[in-house]
Amino acid sequence: MQKYYDRKLDLQLPAKQSAFLWGPRQCGKSTYLRRKFNQSIYIDLLDFDQRDRFSVRPTALGEILQARPLEKLGHPVVIDEVQNAPNLLDEVHRLIENKHYSFVLCGSSARKLKIPGINLLGGRAWRFHMYPLTIGEIKEFDLLTGLNCGLLPAVYGRQNFRRNLDAYVNNYLETEIYNEAYIRNAQSFSRFFKSMRFFHGEILNYSSISRDCGVSNHTVRTYVEILEDTLVGYLVFPFRKPSKRRTISSKPKFYLFDVGLANFVCGRTLDHLSTTEFGKSFEHLILTELWAARSYLEKDFDIAFWRTSSGLEVDFVLGDGQVAVEVKSRVRSRDLRGIKAFIEEHNPKSAIVVTAEDDRRRIGSVDIMPYREFVSLLNDGTLI
Repeated sequence: MQKYYDRKLDLQLPAKQSAFLWGPRQCGKSTYLRRKFNQSIYIDLLDFDQRDRFSVRPTALGEILQARPLEKLGHPVVIDEVQNAPNLLDEVHRLIENKHYSFVLCGSSARKLKIPGINLLGGRAWRFHMYPLTIGEIKEFDLLTGLNCGLLPAVYGRQNFRRNLDAYVNNYLETEIYNEAYIRNAQSFSRFFKSMRFFHGEILNYSSISRDCGVSNHTVRTYVEILEDTLVGYLVFPFRKPSKRRTISSKPKFYLFDVGLANFVCGRTLDHLSTTEFGKSFEHLILTELWAARSYLEKDFDIAFWRTSSGLEVDFVLGDGQVAVEVKSRVRSRDLRGIKAFIEEHNPKSAIVVTAEDDRRRIGSVDIMPYREFVSLLNDGTLI
């Protein structure tokens, strides 16, 4: 098992340029920053003493930095888990403006930074995002291992990965939700989180979740927003380009950020490639590859899904309809009905079915493509 992973994120900064780096807990941000900026001053706001010190008196940051050697301040100052002391951003802003210092501000939640009055540096910091490991970052990647364990660096390939995932879920709920006072009623949020396993990868039915949890529709929407802000969940919206067919156009799908975490929460264990559970997980894995590649390549294409009222569907539509992507472990002729309907409606430049099969083939205008080849095209920037 790899001890270190060469990440595809390329956080290159010109002199005096600052940046935010966002990403879920344990996806490798701190390890990356310590290796990338190994000459930098490093401040960890997970440390209670540090967090308390800078929360109470943010100006202490300037005093500490002024006492450091000038050669140290030629490198960006790294502040980890910056959301734990949001008032510190005013001091960071002052130091950027008056001292021309640069910073890399790392965080696993944007929730506290959305509060009115919090300083987000007025566009003076570039924004980067780190995701769990991608297939290309893992030597000798194994598909079933990736789907079951997930792709968090500390979990992938571990023998006791379920214990790691259990600890992650419990620690996340405790530290990111309960202790940070994002919610008022911990029990209702816990019921909501358990209910979400029935909607993972599915179109969200807020009314059904509301009934299951015993809370209002508005509260459910707030809880979903919290999962987004804490970078644990993402929404994928329907493709809205006009169509002759009647399509779903408003309700999004919900996905957790990591496929192994989703399988753990949903109580799924995968042992072969022919099950419905495998198909759902495989689709989720390809989505995580799309998220990461879009960010790391700095390509601003939309990722949507397409579904008609009659049930025809394409898993992912990229851009404004240039690429249609269906994900199937094994491809049968009936699996092509949705993507063929999309081709008739929107004439994409590429129509691809990503599969766990070994051989590439073509049926009409549809490419049947092994997932490793698809990931390679995606990451070299030629897919879209």
